[in-house]
Amino acid sequence: MQTVYIETTIPSYLGAHPSRQEPMASHQKLTHRWWNDERHKFLLYSSVLVRLEASRGDANAAQRRLAYLNGITELDVLPETVRLEADLIRLFQLPLRAAAYAGHLAMAILHRMDYLLTWNCTHLANATLQKELMDYCLYHKLHLPIICTPETLITQAS
Repeated sequence: MQTVYIETTIPSYLGAHPSRQEPMASHQKLTHRWWNDERHKFLLYSSVLVRLEASRGDANAAQRRLAYLNGITELDVLPETVRLEADLIRLFQLPLRAAAYAGHLAMAILHRMDYLLTWNCTHLANATLQKELMDYCLYHKLHLPIICTPETLITQAS
């Protein structure tokens, strides 16, 4: 079975009150559709990084986000995670507020996840950045996960 690293935007969209504004409303619906119809086709993983982010903010919202993470295997933070995270921050020139995304990406790379599932299309699911990441991973002989949104991680009907 293929593996999916669940990044924080996924439980955030699942646990949020339905939005009336586009594209958020469509993204929430697609996330719920993926969660209900597709997630059982994959082995799901997360990390302490995701749980920490999901636990911030309003207590009721945090509880809803964390409920979606129950039962998902939490990956270990490997010793090389910090170094790779720093390299990715430099490679992508991430601002401090977006540095956590490098941590998620490092976890997915080092744990050889097939997919990193996210709605962050600025710092993760971005074709230009993925080209740079592909070059970096090839040069350093690292695994390259496919970074995608729930909309694009839909399996073929049997």
